[in-house]
Amino acid sequence: MSVDLLQTPIEFLKGIGPKRGELLRKDAGVSTYYDMLTYYPFRHVDRSRFSPIAEINSENIYLQIRGKVVDFQLLGQGRASRLVVTVSDNSGSIDLIWFQGISWVKDKFSIGSEWVIFGKPTLFNGRYNISHPETETIAEFIAQPSDPLHPIYNSSEKMKLNGLATRALSKVTRTLISQIKGVIPETLSNNILNEFKFVGREDALINIHFPTDVETLEKARARLKFDELFFIQLRLLRYKNNREQTVRGNIFAYIGDYFNRFYKQFLPFELTNAQKRVIREIRIDMGSGKQMNRLLQGDVGSGKTLVALMCMLIALDNGFQACLMAPTEILANQHYATISKLLNGMDVKVDLLTGSTKKARRKEIHPMLQSGEMHIIIGTHALIEDTVKFKNLGLVVVDEQHRFGVAQRAKMWSKSEIPPHVLVMTATPIPRTLAMTVYGDLDVSIIDEMPPGRKAIKTYHFYESGREKVYNFMQQQIALGRQIYVVYPLIDESETLDLKNLTEGFEHLEQVFRSPQYSLSMVHGRMKADEKDAGMARFKNGETQILVATTVIEVGVDIPNASVMVIENSERFGLSQLHQLRGRVGRGGDQSHCILMTGFKLTADGRTRIETMVRTTDGFEISDVDLKLRGPGDLEGTKQSGVLDLKLADIVKDEQLLRIARNVAQKLLSDDPKLEKAENQRIIRYLEYLSSKKSDWAMIS
Repeated sequence: MSVDLLQTPIEFLKGIGPKRGELLRKDAGVSTYYDMLTYYPFRHVDRSRFSPIAEINSENIYLQIRGKVVDFQLLGQGRASRLVVTVSDNSGSIDLIWFQGISWVKDKFSIGSEWVIFGKPTLFNGRYNISHPETETIAEFIAQPSDPLHPIYNSSEKMKLNGLATRALSKVTRTLISQIKGVIPETLSNNILNEFKFVGREDALINIHFPTDVETLEKARARLKFDELFFIQLRLLRYKNNREQTVRGNIFAYIGDYFNRFYKQFLPFELTNAQKRVIREIRIDMGSGKQMNRLLQGDVGSGKTLVALMCMLIALDNGFQACLMAPTEILANQHYATISKLLNGMDVKVDLLTGSTKKARRKEIHPMLQSGEMHIIIGTHALIEDTVKFKNLGLVVVDEQHRFGVAQRAKMWSKSEIPPHVLVMTATPIPRTLAMTVYGDLDVSIIDEMPPGRKAIKTYHFYESGREKVYNFMQQQIALGRQIYVVYPLIDESETLDLKNLTEGFEHLEQVFRSPQYSLSMVHGRMKADEKDAGMARFKNGETQILVATTVIEVGVDIPNASVMVIENSERFGLSQLHQLRGRVGRGGDQSHCILMTGFKLTADGRTRIETMVRTTDGFEISDVDLKLRGPGDLEGTKQSGVLDLKLADIVKDEQLLRIARNVAQKLLSDDPKLEKAENQRIIRYLEYLSSKKSDWAMIS
C-alpha cells in the first residue's frame, strides 16, 4: 500500500485517542486507519424499526426497542453486584442488566425517561433480559445519521465500557471514511474487475460498512471475499513457483541395495496400489533436482509410516541421511519401535533422540550423526537443537506438521547446505478446501486405500441407559482374549462440566470388573513419564485387559490386540479427535468396535458428530463435516499456519469462489510469472503490502 494516510496510527482518528487506541490494538487487532477500515461488521440490522417487547423471542439475535424506565435496582454487593433497569412499552416490559461499569451507567437513568435500547435478548428464569445493551436518549437517536442497514461490530466488554460499543464504532468508521474517501487504492487489474463485474475496492470497503440496500451489501461482500481468497492463493502459488525455479534439491538418482533388499526380503505385506502410487510420486520429486515439498495424507492405519521409511531408504541409497520428527515423545517412540522392527536384520543404523534421552546417550548419538555413521534418526523437538548436526541430511519427514511452530521447522531445514527434501505426513485427513489454502504451496499425495485384511471398525452409540449392555459386551470381548480402551475427557472432577471423570470412572470400573480374571491400568497426562510408560507397558504386554485413559492415547499407541474403544462423554470431543481415538483399534485381524457413550441431552452439533461417526469411517468425509461444524479457524493447525486470516470469506460456504480465485491466480501467474506487466502493478503492490505485514514463512514448507 502506497498511501501513507491509511497507515496512520488509529489513536489519531477523531473519537479514539491514546487510551481507546491501545484498547483497539489489544482487543480488536486494530492499529491503523486501514485496520479500522477492514474491521468489518459481522451483520447489519434495520435500525428504522422498533420491536414491541411482547414480540421478543429466542429467534431475535439483535433487536431495537423503545421504552420508558419504570424501575431500577442495584442488587448484590461487591463483585456480585448488578444494576437492573426495567423498561416498558405499550406491549410489555424487559430488564436491562449491567454487571460491569455500574457506577458509570446508573446515574444516566431516571424513572419516566425514554430510551432507545439495542442489544441481544437472552432468556433467564422464563423472562427475557438484555445484558449490557446500547442505550441512547430519543434525542441522541434522532441526531444520528439514519442508515437503512446499520452495521453491527464485534465489541469486547472492555471496549463497550470505554465507549467503543457497536454504535460508537459505526460513528468512528463513518468519520474515517469521510477522511480517506478518494485515496483507497484499487488492488485488482481491470481485466479481473471486468471479467467478474466486481465493484471497485473503495466502493466495496465503504458499502461493507454502510450499504444503501441488501444488493449493494452483497456486491461489496463478494468483492472483498474474492480479494481475501485470491491474494492467499496468489501468495502460495508464487512461493511454490519461486521455490521450484530457484531452490535446488539433492538429486536422488538411484534405487539401490537398501530399498531393493527391504522391498524383496523385509516388506511385511504387499503394498497397496495407493502406497505404490505415492512412492512413485515421491521418487519423481526427489530425482528432479528440485527440493521436494510434499504433503502425504492418509487415514489412520493406511500405511504412511511404511511409505516414509521406503523413501528414507532411497535417501540412504544416494548417500544421504534421513530423519523423522514427531510432535510428542509417545509418537516418536512409536515410530522408532515400528521402524526398528521393520529394519531388523538390515544394516541400517537407526536411533531415537527426544527430550528424555540421557546426556550420556546423546554424547554417543551426536558424533554418529555428524560422521554419517547414523543413517536414520527419529525424534521430537530435540532434533532441532543447535548441538544436533548432520553430515548430509537429505530427507526430513515431519509427522503431524501442524503441531510444530514455523520457527522450529526453519531450524530443521537449515541443518543442510542444500535444503533437504521434505515429506509432511498427517493422519488427520484435510478437506480439499483447507488443503487448497493451508497447504496450497505443497504438492499433495493421498493414500486412499487401506491394507488388505483390515476390517472396518463398527461404531455404536449408547446412552447411559445402555451402560449394562456395554459392560456385558466388554466382558464378552475380554473372554475372547481382546483388550479394551476406555477414554475420558477429564482427569479430575470439574464444577462447571457435568462429566464423568477418569478417576471416578476408574474406581467404578474396578468395581464392575472386580473378578480375578480382570486387571485394569490407568494413564493420563499428569502422570510422570515413567508411571505413564509403565501403565502403557502393562497393557501392551497383556498384563491388563482394560486401559482407562485420557486422550494421551490419541496418537502413538499401536496395540493390535486392543479391539474395543469406549469413549465416555463422546459428545464433548471434536470429530477429528473421535476419529483419531477410534483409529487406536482395528490394528489387528480381529473385528474391532468403537462405542460412543453420551448423556441424553445432545446439542444439534453433538448429535451430528455422533451420527457421522456411526455412519462412516471415511476420514475425508469426517473432516468435511468437522470443517462445516467448527469452521477453519478452530481446526488444529490453521491458526499456526498464518494463512487463514480470513475476515469475510468462509472456505466451506465459499468453496466455489475459492476455486475461482485459485484458477484466476494460476492463470495470472502462467501469463505473467513475476507480475511485471503494467496491468498487474496494482496486484503486485498490494501483494507486497500483505507480505510486509507477516513473516515470510511460506518459503519453509
